[in-house]
Amino acid sequence: MSVETELQTRSESKCELCGASDNLGIYEVPPTSNGSADQSILACETCRGQIDNPDTVDANHWRCLNDSMWSQVPAVQVMAWRMLTRLRSEGWPQDLLDMMYLEDDVRSWAEAGSNDESEEKIIHRDSNGAVLEAGDTVTLIKDLDVKGSSITAKRGTAVRNIRLVQDNAEQIEGRVDGQLIVILTKFTKK
Repeated sequence: MSVETELQTRSESKCELCGASDNLGIYEVPPTSNGSADQSILACETCRGQIDNPDTVDANHWRCLNDSMWSQVPAVQVMAWRMLTRLRSEGWPQDLLDMMYLEDDVRSWAEAGSNDESEEKIIHRDSNGAVLEAGDTVTLIKDLDVKGSSITAKRGTAVRNIRLVQDNAEQIEGRVDGQLIVILTKFTKK
């Protein structure tokens, strides 16, 4: 039985990540794939393209991982973990990562192929130097005037479920009085 036939059977002819049934192809999960069905997944063209080219990633497409992360297939678990890790600054992927459980050998495989160095370089820190992560709750340490609005975010206000600004370590996003605002990390504490 060919690898593609095995994958078609295992996945019921659907993308193992998003469930699409068009333009399916074999994706060998790096870095140690030997081309076997155990180390490959059946993925649609959209998923393969976004995995291989991080600049084209559409975060909303990957909401499908909410379902596929529970797959019993280690290769699917690895790719779900890698994509959630790549997107964790969006907020919702971090929640899924917190729920996800991987066996030690599967986690090692997932971490070995995770080449998301750019994500690692940007570290958001609060006024005390504590590392901030998506979904954290921070407290404002200063009254902040919100540009383009008549509201003032008061000192001591708790901002829950923050989002990290991907390309700027000095900014986070959060809701104050129901309005999404950008907050400088130097005015927050964890």
